[in-house]
Amino acid sequence: MQFEIKAVRLPEGVVALTFDAVDEKTAKAQAGAQGYTVLTVRAKQSLKAWMRLRRGQFPLMLFSQELLALMDSGLTVVDAIETLAEKETRPESRAVLQQIVAHLYEGRSLSYALQALQPEFPPLYVSTVRASEKTGDLSEALTRYLAYQTQVDVVRKKVISASIYPALLIGAGSLVAIFLMVYVVPRFSRIYEDIGTNLPLLSRLLLQWGKLLQAHGLLVLMLLLAGTTCGLYALSRPTARHWLMQGLWRIPAVGERMRIYHLTRFYRTLGMLLRGGTPVGHALKMVSDLLQAGLQVQLKGAAARINEGRSISHSMEEYGLTTPVALRLLQVGERTGQMGKMMERIASFHDEEMARFVEWFTRLFEPLLMAVIGVVIGLIVVVMYLPIFELAGSLQ
Repeated sequence: MQFEIKAVRLPEGVVALTFDAVDEKTAKAQAGAQGYTVLTVRAKQSLKAWMRLRRGQFPLMLFSQELLALMDSGLTVVDAIETLAEKETRPESRAVLQQIVAHLYEGRSLSYALQALQPEFPPLYVSTVRASEKTGDLSEALTRYLAYQTQVDVVRKKVISASIYPALLIGAGSLVAIFLMVYVVPRFSRIYEDIGTNLPLLSRLLLQWGKLLQAHGLLVLMLLLAGTTCGLYALSRPTARHWLMQGLWRIPAVGERMRIYHLTRFYRTLGMLLRGGTPVGHALKMVSDLLQAGLQVQLKGAAARINEGRSISHSMEEYGLTTPVALRLLQVGERTGQMGKMMERIASFHDEEMARFVEWFTRLFEPLLMAVIGVVIGLIVVVMYLPIFELAGSLQ
């Protein structure tokens, strides 16, 4: 992957450099080895670089599964990772594994080695491994993380699969409407030109649209493509996505479901960390990024209450981070001392609730969407043929 670096070195002054490197840290090291003081680093944005990045993403789940299998077979951590590096065919992944092995041979812990390669290993994964090093049960920690990630992926796949058919309907309906408006309507406009001003209002508007396309079809097409491109670009920007998400949060029914979804991820991740031995205060800081900005503010208040000695259930309830079910299970966890397990049960309960909601919404939304698309296309066709119907009526 290519990185663009702005650096300074005497007597050259400030210069712009480009380096090929696995990650940002390696690019900085290359610049430093040449005597430059790095000012800024950013990944070079290009299609080739993006495709290389997608290919080079480290397969974390596969790595965890294979490492767990080799350790269960009796291999040490170093031997297991060396074996994975030897069999790896992709240069990017092999380089990551070799760096882990190098850190381990230096006497570093596995969590330290993973943290040094944090773009490939998220903080949650590193903390899970670090907590297991205190208990000496890395296999259990990897099993717990794999189960956690599997549950997260199941929920994500359900939402994605439920949105595929509506997306196809919208796409097909839009293509049909565009075909009618761009190809069919202009040809009908030529037929109606001689009829004059006796056309109905909607038919006259359609006629004007047809004339516009005949005279400036290429310009209209370019404007539509430019508008579509600008819309897609805007959706790719964090600011636009944040603005859109804020709008969705303000819709009562949708906002409540999104809140429950965020809380579900929050409780599942927090429960996994607590079961792995991570202290509550540290775990709350780690999982705060999983919440929406407004909920993060509420979590800071709840964390402050917990640090003051208040119970977790009372603090979460005070700052609106519970549901009725979550509150009851948190109280049970405090009485039994199994807070991590109860948090995972909260997540499982709301996962099932979310799955039922997605199924219900899909069954309701798909017929409504088909009806709307049918009405739009039917309206265009009726408006096109309306003068013919009126002409037939006058002949009778």
